[in-house]
Amino acid sequence: MKPDVPVVMRGLFGTMLMEIAPNLTAEYSAGSIGIMSMMIFMTAEEYDRAAEIRAAENAEMRALFAGAAGLVADAALKAKLSEAAKGRDASLRVSALDKDNSALAGLLIELQAHVEESTAPWSAGLEARIWDYLVAAADRRKLNFPALG
Repeated sequence: MKPDVPVVMRGLFGTMLMEIAPNLTAEYSAGSIGIMSMMIFMTAEEYDRAAEIRAAENAEMRALFAGAAGLVADAALKAKLSEAAKGRDASLRVSALDKDNSALAGLLIELQAHVEESTAPWSAGLEARIWDYLVAAADRRKLNFPALG
């Protein structure tokens, strides 16, 4: 048997919310079960998509860095961008992807600060690409609430 984590967690969510919570007499306990069951549901969704989101973000940041490395004049930043652009995710484990994602996000912050201070003709276009990435990344990470009725 292969444990299907999202199926198990969604089952727990349903049982807690529809069977246990309505039978609790204390309002605080019922509310706590409701919140915990919602967290279980959202954790199931995140578990199912976590590696895909992080791998996509890492690839997109690396592609952004590859393009930016050809634009920035700052030698140290150019070297960091070039090195990061050549990188690859060594593992699909979420913990490893998170570590890479965190390092890449730190470099993205450094790049964005540099671009925002720049008056170079290319800076506005690169800043727009950075913001496009940030909006898309935030959208990908949105958690959907379950339909309850």
